[in-house]
Amino acid sequence: MPDTKIIDGKAFAAGLRARIAEEIARIKAAHGLTPGLAVVLVGENPASQVYVRNKSRQTLEVGMRSFEHKLAAETTQQDLLALVARLNEDPAVNGILVQLPLPGQIDEQAVLDAIDPAKDVDGFHVINVGRLSTGATGAQAPLISCTPLGCLMLLKDTLGDLTGMRAVVIGRSNIVGKPMAQLLLREHCTVTIAHSRTRDLAGMAREADILVAAVGRPRMVKGDWIKPGATVIDVGINRIEGEAGKSRIVGDVDTQAAMGIAGAITPVPGGVGPMTIAVLLANAVTAACRQRGVAPPEF
Repeated sequence: MPDTKIIDGKAFAAGLRARIAEEIARIKAAHGLTPGLAVVLVGENPASQVYVRNKSRQTLEVGMRSFEHKLAAETTQQDLLALVARLNEDPAVNGILVQLPLPGQIDEQAVLDAIDPAKDVDGFHVINVGRLSTGATGAQAPLISCTPLGCLMLLKDTLGDLTGMRAVVIGRSNIVGKPMAQLLLREHCTVTIAHSRTRDLAGMAREADILVAAVGRPRMVKGDWIKPGATVIDVGINRIEGEAGKSRIVGDVDTQAAMGIAGAITPVPGGVGPMTIAVLLANAVTAACRQRGVAPPEF
């Protein structure tokens, strides 16, 4: 049995933010460019409020400009689309993020589609999704969804070259599962997308050199689903009842059962989670550089 390496996403994200801060300082000095990120929050979802606060704080810490727009829960779709249109036209704003979920009276897809693809730092616009799936590069290169891109960074840091590896992604969401599969294909992996209706899901998972779990079901992936020595990326963030009535966060993988079987695994919390905001900041820098015709840094 292998000694399972814990992949420290918190430490990697801190290093990434430090590199982003260095690049922003360089870009400011060389080109007079200070990237600006606008975050839009509609309503008072407590989890979204915490997330937006963290985004704004980290945006300022790396030397970017932060623009916060907090709207009432009863905001109409027309008013939100009008704000997005203004942000699209604002040259100080290089990246736009509308925090999901949105209240029921607003069509999320209509809002996401209204964001200028060049400022779509979440990577959710259909143009960026299409460019990722077609392998577009250079001036046509997409902005990529933050969580899967963060997962890929952790995988490459852990394994190096991924060429030829068998990857299984459990989950088919537009936010994680599908873009994760596209990124792994781009790295020359052999990729299978599995989901809740996959026949013999456990057997398929056991074939994976790289197993990505993104299904939103607490501890669904058991130890005997994992190929000995495989690298496991646990994207799940599930709140369950703990001791003395206190809730706690667990992933989609039974981490304790995976120890001693997996070659490496991301913990929950402290694995994939910290990467999402760090990659968002990297995307904002990339977007700013492209908008000004400056070669974007490689993170």
